[in-house]
Amino acid sequence: MELSKGLPEEEIQFRVVNISRNTTLATTLEVAGSGARRSKGLLGREGLAPGEGMWIVPCEAVHTFFMRFPLDLVYLDRKHRVKKVCSNVPPWRLSACLVAHSIIELPAGTIRETQTQPGDLLEFCPAP
Repeated sequence: MELSKGLPEEEIQFRVVNISRNTTLATTLEVAGSGARRSKGLLGREGLAPGEGMWIVPCEAVHTFFMRFPLDLVYLDRKHRVKKVCSNVPPWRLSACLVAHSIIELPAGTIRETQTQPGDLLEFCPAP
């Protein structure tokens, strides 16, 4: 998937749908694909609102050091198939999936609400 499309990275946003379960994981998914954007991630934020998230591409591991809130993590392969999910990951943790190509960070509870599981297929569409 081409991420740039001529826009600055901070302006690229997606809507992500779990097409296996017909549920929406995020309506405003930010992309972190550059070194600076990936390094900062969600640090400094107070939380994520429902429907928000960050897609880190490429990535197979994240940490929640210095975070102020728990996250749900969805690990994807190159074809956007879910390889692993981690729910309600608190601050000061490490999480990895060595077969993942990217990771979606979402508000805690999103995985439960959307019933997302390994094997599910996700679809990314430009956010309006």
